[in-house]
Amino acid sequence: MRIPYASPSPAPDSEDAGIISRIAARRAPRPLQALDLALLHAPPVADGWNSFLGAIRTRTVALGARERELAICRVAVCNRAWYEWGHHAPLAAAAGVSAEALEKVVKRGQLLEGGAEEAGRRARELGLSDKEWVVLRYTDEMTRNVQVPDALFAELKALFSEREVVEVTATVAAYNCVSRFLVALDVGEKNATGPDDVAGH
Repeated sequence: MRIPYASPSPAPDSEDAGIISRIAARRAPRPLQALDLALLHAPPVADGWNSFLGAIRTRTVALGARERELAICRVAVCNRAWYEWGHHAPLAAAAGVSAEALEKVVKRGQLLEGGAEEAGRRARELGLSDKEWVVLRYTDEMTRNVQVPDALFAELKALFSEREVVEVTATVAAYNCVSRFLVALDVGEKNATGPDDVAGH
């Protein structure tokens, strides 16, 4: 990382100790992660981050796990945040996304390579649903261009409830924030490598 990881050792009853306890509780049974140790240079920021990302990860109850993890993985690819990819590609696989779909669709530099129709056919042949394909395209537009074309948003609205639309939008926005922090500080020391270097993370 571009700065040393924090080694917090606050007084037991201090505000910082409470912050560390809340982050550890969300991470349990895993230890604090490299991202946590970077954020803990600024404990109030780490606390707010933990609360916000905790809601995105565990309380987006309308959005399916496959859609959520596909969106996060696609953000990682667009932003070359391979530390993020290393954490979330296994979660996408655990949610039922095939290794082939992750490799041949999600990990593509250009999602619509070969044209939109051909790319959509390829995605469906690899087991991605219409909803998942729209999520990937929506994620690309939000991440690469920020503004989303009306036609694509209409497709999203036709397939998802208003709550799901908000949840997927918040997920993509949140993980763009995460990936930019990870890459700028090189958290995890993986971001200048590539997805294959973190596949077993």
